[in-house]
Amino acid sequence: MNRRHFLALTGGLAAQTATLLRVPSAEAAAAAAKSRLDRIAETKARILPLHSKKGPVRPGDWLDEHKEDGQSFAQFLTTHKTPAQKQYPTLYVQPLGTFTKSQRAIVDHTVDFMSRFYGMPTKVLPDVSLAKLPAKARRVHPTWDVPQVLSTHLLYEVLKPLRPTDAAAVLGLTAEDLWPGKNWNYVFGQASLSERVGVWSIYRNGDVDGTPEEQKLFLQRTLGTATHETGHMFGIQHCIAYECGMNGSNSQEEGDRQPLEFCPECQAKLWWTCNLDWSVRFQKLEEFAQAHDLQEEAEFWKKSRAAIAK
Repeated sequence: MNRRHFLALTGGLAAQTATLLRVPSAEAAAAAAKSRLDRIAETKARILPLHSKKGPVRPGDWLDEHKEDGQSFAQFLTTHKTPAQKQYPTLYVQPLGTFTKSQRAIVDHTVDFMSRFYGMPTKVLPDVSLAKLPAKARRVHPTWDVPQVLSTHLLYEVLKPLRPTDAAAVLGLTAEDLWPGKNWNYVFGQASLSERVGVWSIYRNGDVDGTPEEQKLFLQRTLGTATHETGHMFGIQHCIAYECGMNGSNSQEEGDRQPLEFCPECQAKLWWTCNLDWSVRFQKLEEFAQAHDLQEEAEFWKKSRAAIAK
């Protein structure tokens, strides 16, 4: 072996050794995870006083008609030991069908909000037409005479094939009314946890061209459904412990009673699986709320920032 070959060999071994040294051991990775979980627990405790326990269930509410066990952060961790963000770093919004100029602005605001709420890059995919859906994917409601699109068809036949490989979720947004199948009148949105696709409709969100208060309500409803359905795609189940954006909803009236933000237990799931900096998240959400005249939400996120700064 001549000197050149020896240097090349030893240089290669040195490079491999340096690379190996940069790879954390299993023990180091476990220690880092425990440290983050400890910080999450501390932060949960700090914001807990800002949140309310779930109020009494009213007749016709979701929990009045659906038996659910809920899901703590500890239970979430048993099936989500590795943050989803490490494998799937991007959220995608997929516009479905046609939108007016005002509705398109809502799409843009939703993309902005989602990037702040989940702390992940959120991209818009090219529009997909719904003009050629098969007959089985459309109906006219037998009582209301309202054209509707089958949400499950959009999930599995439209959105799933379009899902990019790096997608944490593909979120279909449509102005069409949705129904999920037999024995259902309509649905605000629907998601598949296993396929990382979801769809939600702005059809029932009110008057997007109405008074400033009606426009604000339209935006709040759209953001609430978007964050809720995306939460499901990250494996977050309905919340039954707190007033929370992950509460189930049987009606628009029930949905309007629910906050936009998630409770401490459900936020912890986001902080973990999206690898979030909660302080940055609160600040960005507060700035969005201020820009869109969501004063109650802006004040809440301001208080959240103050609570974790103590």
